[in-house]
Amino acid sequence: MSSTQRHPQRRAQPHRSRRRPLIRQLLWLLWAMSAAAAAAAADGSRVVVGSKNFNESYLLAEIMAQRLEAEGFAVERRFGFGGTLLAYGALEGGDVDVYPEYTGTVAQAILKVEDLSVASDLNALNARLAERGHQLLRPFGFDNTYAIALKESLAQQRGLTRISDLRGVTDLRLVFSHEFLERLDGWPGLATHYGLDQRPTGIEHALAYQAIEENVIDVTDAYSTDGELVRYGLRSLIDDRAFFPDYRALPIVSREMPDPVRQTLESLAGRLTEDRMQSLNAQVVFEQQTFAAVARSFLQDEGLITATAADPVNAWQAQMLRNTLQHLKLTGIALGLAVALALAISLGSFRRRKLAAALLYVCSLLQTIPSIALLALLLPVFGIGVVPAIVALLLYALLPIVRNALAALTTVDATLVRVAEALGLTPLQQLRHLYLPMALPSILAGIRTAAVICIGTATLAAFIGAGGLGDPIVTGLSLNKPALILQGAVPAAVLAVVTELVFEAFERVVLPPHRRGA
Repeated sequence: MSSTQRHPQRRAQPHRSRRRPLIRQLLWLLWAMSAAAAAAAADGSRVVVGSKNFNESYLLAEIMAQRLEAEGFAVERRFGFGGTLLAYGALEGGDVDVYPEYTGTVAQAILKVEDLSVASDLNALNARLAERGHQLLRPFGFDNTYAIALKESLAQQRGLTRISDLRGVTDLRLVFSHEFLERLDGWPGLATHYGLDQRPTGIEHALAYQAIEENVIDVTDAYSTDGELVRYGLRSLIDDRAFFPDYRALPIVSREMPDPVRQTLESLAGRLTEDRMQSLNAQVVFEQQTFAAVARSFLQDEGLITATAADPVNAWQAQMLRNTLQHLKLTGIALGLAVALALAISLGSFRRRKLAAALLYVCSLLQTIPSIALLALLLPVFGIGVVPAIVALLLYALLPIVRNALAALTTVDATLVRVAEALGLTPLQQLRHLYLPMALPSILAGIRTAAVICIGTATLAAFIGAGGLGDPIVTGLSLNKPALILQGAVPAAVLAVVTELVFEAFERVVLPPHRRGA
């Protein structure tokens, strides 16, 4: 008897494939992506400094951060929160320890008091904030109130000097920042107080000045310390009915803030006048200096830090590396979770056509929700920072994976299914030896698409303090600096290309040539 006859199963040995099982390789890829993206958790002893997403807030936050670092404190920067409620929500949730705020904003947007005169009473504000576990430190020294601004030439032409003069003027294009349009100490309260009936539209604050310069809009809101007021020759209309409250800039902190940190921040009190702040803002906007450089120069002039020879190239490289690693962390974790959930949905429902169609419909609906809106909807549930960003990315990644997986699993050749049943394979064995191998190219294509979607969408996570490559993009938007925007956009595009190449290489390992995509 021949060797083959004595051992009839030997002939089937090569068919078992020398490659590792496909599922194990797929899981290995997901683990490798998450492991490579993971960053060390933040040290609990760090002071986390936050900011909102406009020029002055970035600058004040950087001044506080460098002052703390000069005293030996480890500082983590979480800049660019997309509005007051997001920044304060981060403080409430413990995601930041301090950020720069304004007394009028605290009174209206945070405490929601009807009497805005409270904004001039720091003790009254702190008494109310104490119930929430927060405290306002002593002001930096300047008052940055809202102003209604327009070109000086237009103001002279139309005889506009006071806000009251806008009453009955309907042919001017009024365009205000989005937050100003929603706040009671913004347009809603201003319109009621002055009897204005115009219907303004919204614009990003930093873009409004350029829009006025290019005669795209006529009137907008401004901050009294904005350097653009002088640069573009704008007139601030007189608040003749005293609507706007005090907006003294100051740090807002948790009441559990350690005394040494608190005392260090208090050393900044009273050091900034309106003119000085306007000058610092102008250095960033018009002299193309970085927030870090302007903050360092100011602190050195005040004798609060010693002169150091900063290396801007190394600082830029280190910041880009941190942003890239954070971006990878967000996308890697979100994609890994999305793959696990999407495969569970697909494998658990593909034999039940109605259930599969319903789940696919739900995934499609999630994809239609705008990214910013989805992040905002998740904030009440998950708070500020990394967690809502990961959840949002996960939800966006579901559709391409589920769609591809269901399409592939439900179109497996019926003849092959009957053969598997005739051989007596259990449903689990059919799944392992028939459905998954046949569907794997489509599943990988779906994961590949989801990965690119995650990389692009993750840039919006910067608006809720999750960091990543969206940080320089958000900062560039606030300063209207295309070069800074590219510092985030270009690495994100490179990551997308690298991801495509990684998946292409992985498919070459996992799939035979005739099963690969184009």
